[in-house]
Amino acid sequence: VQLQASGGGLVQAGGFLRLSCAASGRTFSSYVMGWFRQATGKDREFVAAITWNGGSTYYADSVKGRFTISRDNAKNTVYLQTSNLKPEDTAVYYCAAGQGPLYSMYLDKRYNYWGQGTQVTVSS
Repeated sequence: VQLQASGGGLVQAGGFLRLSCAASGRTFSSYVMGWFRQATGKDREFVAAITWNGGSTYYADSVKGRFTISRDNAKNTVYLQTSNLKPEDTAVYYCAAGQGPLYSMYLDKRYNYWGQGTQVTVSS
């Protein structure tokens, strides 16, 4: 599976962005999809994950209520709708594909495939 993230940009605090991650390969629908982010000088951190059919989602506490993960298996795409962005959301956002119980998908070792990342910058 090859992943291509897009949709990042510069936005003011309180604004929103919709990130997309397009996947190649016919097995996209068999994977749990996740979003992670990495700020400069910090470790990569989990943001959100979604099951293969979109039936269940899982969020980091820091984004719960502000971000929404979704997927369209017909388009081989996973989305991250962000809202009420804060300066601390500034990071490179990565999408990833993996397998395992949803409750464990905050662990980056669960993911086999990673996209190249898209930069999100939130100004105060």
